Amino acid sequence: MDLGVRWRLHGDGRTPAPGAVVRPDERLSWPRTFGLGAQHVVAMFGASFVAPVLMGLDPNLAIMMSGVATVIFLLATRGRVPSYLGCSLSFVGVAAVIRAQGGSSATVTGAVLVVGAALFVVGLAVQRFGARIIHAAMPPIVTGAVVMLIGFNLAPVTAATYWPQDQWTALCVMLFTGLAVVCLRGFWSRVAIFLGLIFGYALSWVLDSVFGKIHSQDGSGQVTDHWRLDLSAVGNADWIGLPSFHGPSFEWSAILVALPVVIALVAENAGHVKAVGEMTGDPLDDKLGTAISADGAASVLSTAVGGPPNTTYSENIGVMAATRVYSTAAYWAAAAFALLFGLCPKFGAVVAAIPGGVLGGITVILYGMIGLLGAQIWINADVDLRNPLNLVPAAAGIIIGVGNVSLKFTDNFSLSGIALGTIVVITGYHVLRAFAPAHLKSQEPLLDSGTSTYDDGDDKRDGTGTDAPHDGGDTHKDSDAFPRSG
Repeated sequence: MDLGVRWRLHGDGRTPAPGAVVRPDERLSWPRTFGLGAQHVVAMFGASFVAPVLMGLDPNLAIMMSGVATVIFLLATRGRVPSYLGCSLSFVGVAAVIRAQGGSSATVTGAVLVVGAALFVVGLAVQRFGARIIHAAMPPIVTGAVVMLIGFNLAPVTAATYWPQDQWTALCVMLFTGLAVVCLRGFWSRVAIFLGLIFGYALSWVLDSVFGKIHSQDGSGQVTDHWRLDLSAVGNADWIGLPSFHGPSFEWSAILVALPVVIALVAENAGHVKAVGEMTGDPLDDKLGTAISADGAASVLSTAVGGPPNTTYSENIGVMAATRVYSTAAYWAAAAFALLFGLCPKFGAVVAAIPGGVLGGITVILYGMIGLLGAQIWINADVDLRNPLNLVPAAAGIIIGVGNVSLKFTDNFSLSGIALGTIVVITGYHVLRAFAPAHLKSQEPLLDSGTSTYDDGDDKRDGTGTDAPHDGGDTHKDSDAFPRSG
């Protein structure tokens, strides 16, 4: 069985010829391959280390399981889809909601495990029936609205938890990160979040040295005198050791909050596979379902031991685009580096010590970008918001999600925020579509041209019998110009 772990040497193994690309089944010399692997790890540093901290999970375990997830993905796709799987930022909002309801880390990972299982099943369905079923159930107006409400639902977390811990550091980090995203080019713009973390770390240390402790809200919400940067846990941490594991706990209220993220993950995977196929010149239509299932399986394994969920990273697509090296050998090297980092508790303690003010500055940009990816999906798919069939369910669902509107059924069960908003968008769209006059339905294709090419036969035709637009593009084709939601 070909598992995609054999690579032929590209040229002399040193530098690709001008205009040449190193294909997934090729590699450069092993020293250069390991160097590229290290670069891929650095590319996913920012989001993949920030996410577990924001979710309240062990960053050491997160980086270790991202390496394991990458191995699973490479084996499942037989080495045809070069990709790194890092911690998904799409779950940060649901983790905050679950914890606000009194949920523990086990409750968070249990809810996310169910999402991973659902994603695995979606992947199997795509393998069997093609991407048409996804876009029939979740057209761009629905997908964009759900991604938007997931991102904007996070705003109170920044405003109430992180920003008040050190407002001036948060402001400086926000400005620095924004400048890094916009002004830096190539690889450096893709690691802007990581650069923002380093800047915030250094600034917090300087402010502590010059002004001493700050009197403000700390991580627990208490207003006290405390150091901005507390590295006491770093000195006590071992250099080598296993991360902390824990089992999942399953609660229906938490699961319902987390399930809508499946929509965002499907969109991310579809966009990733399409982008990689276009860059490598290898049509990957037949691997879309496999990629989605592999992502789901990797997330199930990670959350089963207490880690965060994983997803494909567009930051690493940027590294491939810059280097024109698509060798999966580099991703195996990246996975090995991630496993080694996961075995260093001292490294995890450094990550866990990120000051609250630094997270405040970064999340202002990061959470907003997650939400605006929903608008990008609408733009790429030419969604017409003048059509009330599109406008009404999206408007209602977004306000419910952002405002955290609640619908109480019993004393022990209610729906609110992300879960209720997603239900309103999906069911509202399809119910309204069933009763809408024909002239409203004809203005909205059922298929998103960004991924409809994954289907065979008449896949270029929409649900109304008219040619689907081909200028919509990939739902995430522009999002890799800056750090993605994960």
